Amino acid sequence: MVFNKIYDLTQNLSTTTPPWPTYVPLQVTYFKRLSSNGANGQLITTSNHVGTHMDGPRHFDTSARAIGDIPLDFFIGEGVVVDLSDKSDDYDIYTSKDIEDRVDVHDGDILIINTGFHKYGWDQPDADEQRYMCKHTGPTVEFAEWCIKRKIKWIGVDCGSADHPMNTKIREWRPDLAEEAEQFLQEKYGKGLDDFFPRKDYQVMHIKLFPHEIIHAENLGGDIDKILNRRITIGAFPWKWIEGESSICRIAAFE
Repeated sequence: MVFNKIYDLTQNLSTTTPPWPTYVPLQVTYFKRLSSNGANGQLITTSNHVGTHMDGPRHFDTSARAIGDIPLDFFIGEGVVVDLSDKSDDYDIYTSKDIEDRVDVHDGDILIINTGFHKYGWDQPDADEQRYMCKHTGPTVEFAEWCIKRKIKWIGVDCGSADHPMNTKIREWRPDLAEEAEQFLQEKYGKGLDDFFPRKDYQVMHIKLFPHEIIHAENLGGDIDKILNRRITIGAFPWKWIEGESSICRIAAFE
């Protein structure tokens, strides 16, 4: 197969890339330099959840497969890129119907979701770290159950988490933002955080899906706006790391 164009869906990675809240950021130091040692060499300290990365099954289950145990062909295949940026109000909710109204999803597809929040990424002109990590749109348990029913292979999102931020620890860490989200949801839907995200459904996109090895990549960006609402070949390339719970990776779409 010959590809006419490759679209890079990866966010830039730097020591200034914000990790997911409370996680260790990327740190880089030189242990030798060209001027004194004849070559440049770097030491890197980082969590696996900085920039574009794939959450592996072991992220939420220490007995599950490590990221490097998963064959490469799992990460490459046919899928769809769906544009949900019209539902990009802070704290908004998207559903499986929103997906199926825009693209023709096949069972077993890779699913890339453009929430529109990549425009607030750290390397963008409208960068807003708090908004990107803590206010993006997200789904409820309905969507997670749909992913299982449709046998979605893996998911990619252009924001801080595949879960709604108010269905993560951010809801407890930032009560001020939880209050904002409660007001928005009540005004728009007539229901609040406890209705959309009861404790039994906590972090469903991780806890409910990972036992099915329906994993996801977070912090996508790059060329994502060029391939919206299309069926296309998609590939993710994490490290072949046999102890990795997750991995920084590169993601691309092939035309």
